[in-house]
Amino acid sequence: MTEQTGGDLLAESLIEQGVSQIFGIPGVQLDGAADALYSRADRIAFTCARNEQATTYMADGYARSTGEVGVAMVVPGPGVLNALSGMATAYSANSPVLLLAGQIDSKAIGKGLGALHEIPDQTGMLERITKWTGTARSAAEVPGLVAEAFSQLRSGRPRPVALEVPPDVLSATAEALIPARVAPAPLIPAASDIDAAAHMLTAAKRPMIVVGGGVIAANASAELLALAEALEAPVLMGENGRGAIDARHRLAFDALALRAFRGDADLVLAVGTRFVSTFGTQVNTNGAPVILLNAEEADLHGPREAAVRIHADAALGLAAIANQIGRPARESRGTEFAAVRVWLEEQFADLAPQREYLGAIRGALPDDGVFVSEFTQVGYAASALYPAYQPRTYIGPGYQGTLGYGFATALGVKAADPNRAVVSVNGDGGFSWTLQELSTAKRYGIGLVTIVFHDGFYGNVRRIQKNRYDARYFASDLTNPDYQQLAGAFGIASARAFNPAQLADVLADAIPANEPILIEVPVGEFPSPWHLIHEGIPSPAPLAPDAHVVSEADWA
Repeated sequence: MTEQTGGDLLAESLIEQGVSQIFGIPGVQLDGAADALYSRADRIAFTCARNEQATTYMADGYARSTGEVGVAMVVPGPGVLNALSGMATAYSANSPVLLLAGQIDSKAIGKGLGALHEIPDQTGMLERITKWTGTARSAAEVPGLVAEAFSQLRSGRPRPVALEVPPDVLSATAEALIPARVAPAPLIPAASDIDAAAHMLTAAKRPMIVVGGGVIAANASAELLALAEALEAPVLMGENGRGAIDARHRLAFDALALRAFRGDADLVLAVGTRFVSTFGTQVNTNGAPVILLNAEEADLHGPREAAVRIHADAALGLAAIANQIGRPARESRGTEFAAVRVWLEEQFADLAPQREYLGAIRGALPDDGVFVSEFTQVGYAASALYPAYQPRTYIGPGYQGTLGYGFATALGVKAADPNRAVVSVNGDGGFSWTLQELSTAKRYGIGLVTIVFHDGFYGNVRRIQKNRYDARYFASDLTNPDYQQLAGAFGIASARAFNPAQLADVLADAIPANEPILIEVPVGEFPSPWHLIHEGIPSPAPLAPDAHVVSEADWA
């Protein structure tokens, strides 16, 4: 061992854990960390954002598209507060994100002396939206705390963690061993639970499998597909589970299909999903018993009622069940599946305008291309309509519903693999949250294709004001920049498309070019998707067929 600064020990510990990319913004409390990263630039890349909010979004995009830990670094106080929205999104989407949070001088923590960037109980704030938060009080503690952070990230339910490192700790010196890389520690299922589940599944005639993000987090797609094929069971994928199996597979269905399948289903296996309704109640299975498999103990209990509860990693649990049941003889359910697909097409017809745009994007992206959604009209529809062909190719905001998260998150996805095609879908409302990160895209050559659907409103707010409040519109209209000039100001290419065919043409050139581009799509009013996304919401009154169309002549 040799004596090193806390900053050096931090950097070496991160490298040992496999970190090769950090998204952050330097500042005075992080000088010791920044200097350590400077001398290791050949081993850890640093992407400097323009607002701390973007750092955790980018780390989240990196994590969810790769399955590796995404790392962000920000100064204390206002820096941490700006970063919290990204941490909240990562928490809701079960994303392994590490926030390296600056602190004030360790001797001043909790004293209320008015140190630069001091806020009351920063640690407590972080603890409320992380799985684990640690604070280094000496340089010698840093390596062990980094190892503990990664132990938390690589075991149980993946969720963000935070490590606070005060400036005096970063500049102090110490001799300390760097712990070896922490190996994943997935939860092993209890044999008795597997036996009970296997017995029920073998006896079931019409089982169905409902999956969420836990399947993707556990890299359990192969195990899921093997079990589904053995059972001849449809796989219903919620928003966070899209791509768990290829949407083109004969057993692949959107979660909306639950409403059709449950009439005859005699058993439901719910894997890696919270399995509650929008209103926090038990999912309606029409009386079919439920088997719950989840790495999170809390998600195995009320309000959920279950015949069997399996506390385990999704991949290990699914593999154990499949091994137990073998390959039982099963009759084809092809006729039933075909009828459900016809029913789904009838439901999806309500969202034909959004579906046409999603079709243009899907057609332009390769199978492994990543679609990053947003809380916008096309994004809402994508949660039910976008066909993902591989795991980690559809990224949404989870239950947090973080408006404005999408663009910066997509930058993190693209930075993780510059050769992978990535499309970011935004509305003009949400895009304004982080549009300054066009600067980041330009500076680092992040070849993200960014689409902004431009209707001039907070569309969902305006729809509610129109339908529920007799069109008493309040603060739902927007004053937007000229997006073509905005892109040009940052030295980024731009384009405009007025319909799905034009968008498909633009994407056909933009995706292979692999350069930053901002595509503006002027649109009118889209039909509401909420009755399909959230059960219990009544179907809306239909719009005029061309309500969403803005012509080039009118725009000019």
